[in-house]
Amino acid sequence: MEDRLKAAYKATTEGKFPEALRQFLSILHTIPVIVVDSRREVDEVKELIEIVREYVLGLRMELKRKELRDDVTRQQELAAYFTNCKLQRVHMRLVLASAMALCFKQKNYATAAHFARMLLENSPQEAQAKKARQVLQACQDKDDSHQLNYDFRNPFVVCGATYVPIYRGQKDVSCPYCGSRFVPSIEGQLCTICELGAVGADASGLLCSPTQSR
Repeated sequence: MEDRLKAAYKATTEGKFPEALRQFLSILHTIPVIVVDSRREVDEVKELIEIVREYVLGLRMELKRKELRDDVTRQQELAAYFTNCKLQRVHMRLVLASAMALCFKQKNYATAAHFARMLLENSPQEAQAKKARQVLQACQDKDDSHQLNYDFRNPFVVCGATYVPIYRGQKDVSCPYCGSRFVPSIEGQLCTICELGAVGADASGLLCSPTQSR
């Protein structure tokens, strides 16, 4: 699994998103048949599910974004939601740079400046840092030209099916296997992230070790 994760990370870094998604999904589909011996390894398996879940959600949104040639508002929203996923720092920098450039191009200056600041906080390469500083300077005291369904001041998770934010305090349902979150209307449907669990089902979650039943 660790080797597969490295291969998936590599594909993500190289921008081979369909290949990366295939690799990440193969990990989620293999984990249910893994058996481990210790509680520590159980924790490692659960951590692996969380890591992979974030990438599958992010990559699915990015692939969806690339299909939307004409809807620039939705493109910006999906790019913004990708920055909310928990990613390796090298990948987070790429995602932030993409969202920053997209929002700046569409004159959403306040949101572009937010991504520029986040990029500078993630130890960017010099070229990325230079671009972020230029965007910050150009966006000074300017507002967004049109409203996005995105509020970076308010913590949220992204629905794994509809790709809309679920803000803190709003109701949601989750997949008992991978833990992905969804708006309540998705309850009972197949999880679109792991493709294994029924959203909102009352289930034990993953059991991968005899130590879990003791």
